Amino acid sequence: MNNKKRLITGNSNYKGFIENNGYFVDKTLLIKEIIDSSWQVLLIPRPRRFGKTLNLSMLRYFFDTNEKDTEKLFKDYKIWKAGEYYIQKQGKYPVIYLTFKDVITDNWQACLEHFEIDISELFTDNRYLLDSDLLSESEKQACNDIINGKASQSSYEKSLKNLCKYLSKYHKQNVVILIDEYDTPIHAGYQNKYYEKVISFMRNFLSGAFKDNDYLYKGVITGILRVSKESIFSGLNNLGIYTLLNYDFSDKFGFTEDETKEILKRFNLENKYTQVKQWYDGYIWGNIKNIYNPWSITSYIAKYKEGFNPHWVNTSSDELIKKRINERSIDYIKENIQTLVENKTIKKEINENIVFKDLDTNKELLWSLLTFSGYLNPVKNIKGKIYELCIPNYEIKTLFQDIIIEWLNINLQTGSSLVMNACYNLTSNKIEEFEKDFKTIMGDTLSYFNIAKEPERVFQSYILGLLAILGDDYIIKSDREAGLGRYDILLLPHNKTAYGILIEIKTLKKDATEKQIQTELQSALQQIAKNKYYKELIHAGINKRIEMAMVFTGKEVSMKSKTTNSILTQ
Repeated sequence: MNNKKRLITGNSNYKGFIENNGYFVDKTLLIKEIIDSSWQVLLIPRPRRFGKTLNLSMLRYFFDTNEKDTEKLFKDYKIWKAGEYYIQKQGKYPVIYLTFKDVITDNWQACLEHFEIDISELFTDNRYLLDSDLLSESEKQACNDIINGKASQSSYEKSLKNLCKYLSKYHKQNVVILIDEYDTPIHAGYQNKYYEKVISFMRNFLSGAFKDNDYLYKGVITGILRVSKESIFSGLNNLGIYTLLNYDFSDKFGFTEDETKEILKRFNLENKYTQVKQWYDGYIWGNIKNIYNPWSITSYIAKYKEGFNPHWVNTSSDELIKKRINERSIDYIKENIQTLVENKTIKKEINENIVFKDLDTNKELLWSLLTFSGYLNPVKNIKGKIYELCIPNYEIKTLFQDIIIEWLNINLQTGSSLVMNACYNLTSNKIEEFEKDFKTIMGDTLSYFNIAKEPERVFQSYILGLLAILGDDYIIKSDREAGLGRYDILLLPHNKTAYGILIEIKTLKKDATEKQIQTELQSALQQIAKNKYYKELIHAGINKRIEMAMVFTGKEVSMKSKTTNSILTQ
């Protein structure tokens, strides 16, 4: 690799990536791990845009005997230094490569047509087999029927196994089968009420190819979730499953810390590492800590002049997850998300084996869905299937803050403009205007939240949700140690000339007197000063700050603030 390597985003074709001089984070030792694995077939689920498609493309060009002169694509990378045993396997196997990433339809017939078209194209790419005497006339006719779209559904279901057999006989070598995004049609089937039909097709299609197949060398399947083995892979005793909780392959998807530092250095952005880490780091997969989101890293580098923004969370609608989160009658979801946004952890059972139809009856599966989709991080295994979960980084936190905003806006007739106006007034030190806006918002929305239990925490989550729209300009923190204690909320501006903001929250009983309220406000401001919560702002070079006390009496709020325009004694 050299300094002239280009940053290429959005290209998942390994050959095109390398030939166009793209900067490649070397994951070629995945090839060695696949070859060395005792499992003939491997299912490796990972969140979207963490390099699955590029890795499968890499495997394709390494193994495929039909791709000529591909040795040059690997000579500069780690696999070529792994030993002659691995080099000899380069370009030696026929490869079947299929992706189901675009099989997203709202009915079964359209889904089946997608399958038929994809399989037809696969057979068309290998129609040279029809010129061989190795296939019988009936086999050739079956192939032609698939190519011409005239085959029966059962023929398509058996097609993968049959093609594997034909390729192996022709090349006198067993076959590598690569399936990308295998669970995308299953997601669509579940959401659009044809789950049983798509499961039936996929079970016959995949199990036929991978179960007791004498013509198979290796199979690699990727997706987001591990769909229940009983649903699709029934009877497969040659299947090794490696989710993000397992140790093997844990550093082969996503960027490690060293890889992230290196790519930032290559593009002269190493001075941004601390902020990059805060925004896009945080994943712990298997025994590897500090896995970074590759899509977010490359997107940030490509648009670094625009500052830090959420990139990955904006690339998919994730309707399956949104549907579960927005079941607003389920209080436990709100309470747990409020806890997560406060930078705390929750303890949940994580089930690696997802049965989609169980999502309707088992509300706890939401946390497994969020974890394997990349929205929560399993930071610690407590016991058995119980894990401590947290939000991995600030980019993902913006999503959860937006969810809270969505909850807040349920009854908000004036819409998000009032929230935006309130946040502008706060950051502009127009405290009277902010207080007026804030009280209006509270009157419209707070009834949605149950403040009877842990009111201070509820108010804190409520305010964090309101402030979420400041995420482009501020790093929003809560419950962090600073100075001699833990502040409630801190807004750290990216622009060092802007106001840093500290908010301390207190609660009193509904019938508290005005004198009690004023005393509590003053006490909160004194707490900020005494514990020096502002030290983090000072260390970040922020000279202007707003120190604000909020006292809630039931659903009423009172505020008092202090503005400092120069560094106080540290």
